[in-house]
Amino acid sequence: MGYLHREKEYQNDSDPSDSPERAAGYGNTYDPGFNRITGTGVGVPIASFNKAQERRLMAKVDLRLIPVLSVLYLLAFIDRTNIANAAVYGFTTDLGTPKGSNDYNTALTLFFVLYILFEIPSNIILKRLKPHVWLPMCMMAFGILTVCQGLVSSIGGLYAVRLFLGLAEAGMFPGCFYLIGMWYKRSEAQKRFSFFFSSTSLAGAFSGLLAAALSHMDGLGGYRAWRWIFIIEGLLTCVCAAFFFFIVPNFPEDAKFLSIAEKEFIKQRVAEDQGKSAIERRIGFSDVVNVFKDYKIIVGGFMYFGLIVPAYSYAFFAPLIISGFNYSPVQTQLYSVPPWAAAFGFAMFMAFLSDLAQHRFTFILIAISASISGFAIQLAPGLSDKIKYGGLFLVAAGTYAAMPLIGE
Repeated sequence: MGYLHREKEYQNDSDPSDSPERAAGYGNTYDPGFNRITGTGVGVPIASFNKAQERRLMAKVDLRLIPVLSVLYLLAFIDRTNIANAAVYGFTTDLGTPKGSNDYNTALTLFFVLYILFEIPSNIILKRLKPHVWLPMCMMAFGILTVCQGLVSSIGGLYAVRLFLGLAEAGMFPGCFYLIGMWYKRSEAQKRFSFFFSSTSLAGAFSGLLAAALSHMDGLGGYRAWRWIFIIEGLLTCVCAAFFFFIVPNFPEDAKFLSIAEKEFIKQRVAEDQGKSAIERRIGFSDVVNVFKDYKIIVGGFMYFGLIVPAYSYAFFAPLIISGFNYSPVQTQLYSVPPWAAAFGFAMFMAFLSDLAQHRFTFILIAISASISGFAIQLAPGLSDKIKYGGLFLVAAGTYAAMPLIGE
């Protein structure tokens, strides 16, 4: 592999990491006292991996990293959007909100106040505490707050819980996204980002199925079904958070499931593609300021803003839209599942094609066009409920396929 500039390559499939001394390359030495390999930096050979060995190594990383983070974000997305499933079971009425009021919209909006403010600080904390500590801590916090949503007795209590739920979830998406970026080259990252982000689509589908099942708990313990949605899903998150403390991977340098040579190899290949590793990068206030000086970040932010609004609009209001097609509450939850499933499949298909073509723009336009068509169907007068339900497939698939393409 020429990009490593090594003198020779092991052509057999023997593990090049079976000896730290073999993993050391030109200008690198193995330090047994510290059990590590030291080197002179990018462009210096650390370990010799042939193509087959590299594929096996990255497959091991994929299996250890992507499913864990996807499940973590799946639960986070369920806990922030299950309020839409609860609304179908009449929680706004039980909390005494007047018909036609904006109380539901206000509760949705309050989530994003602290969420927006603490996304960047959260990533700074992530580097200091390490991912396997910080991410499960956030997860435990928003799991507890989700349970609290099921225990509120007034709209004011719901406002308070939603506000702090946004704070607890602020670190999940940027933290997971940053961690994935520290393991892969940019040319490899899109399929991983898309699979990770598409966990939101799976979350929507799973949330609808779970809400339909939990409807049978209506009245149990004196609690309505909407309360059990929050309580059960919040408790599930808390249990997973305790377990995830032991399985969420850290940055490559600290990964316990890799050998010394494998760590150095991943660090080397990522450094050649994008610069220093996460541990070597220090983030200060000046770095945050420099981000806002980059016009590409500003333009990308507006592009993402143009998609995040319809994405959350769909997530928070799709069950209410479907209930307007004269379905029962349980039917509404079940009919909310297929559009989310279609969104997952379409997002993965678009990610595969864009990676294959090494091109993003055209695929972003295709996805956005599908989303716009779906919204147009919802607004068009005189269309049947079946056609409008079909339009929801276009909204979900187009929106949730375009977002990871832009975010990568």
